[in-house]
Amino acid sequence: MVKILTVEGMSCGHCEAAVKKALGELEEVRDVQVDLGSKKVEVHGEGLVDEKLKTAIEDAGYDLVKID
Repeated sequence: MVKILTVEGMSCGHCEAAVKKALGELEEVRDVQVDLGSKKVEVHGEGLVDEKLKTAIEDAGYDLVKID
């Protein structure tokens, strides 16, 4: 399963690392790829729950705009 998140507020390598860490702590997440330019975060895993992804992003200090 793959989900594409649009995340506002990311602008540097620290932001990328923070988002990867926040999502990577969820047990259902297998891999996270961040593209700062497009503000897209590709999340790979099984049983990904939108609400858990949203909470992880927001707890890290970023805004989740949408999930595809």
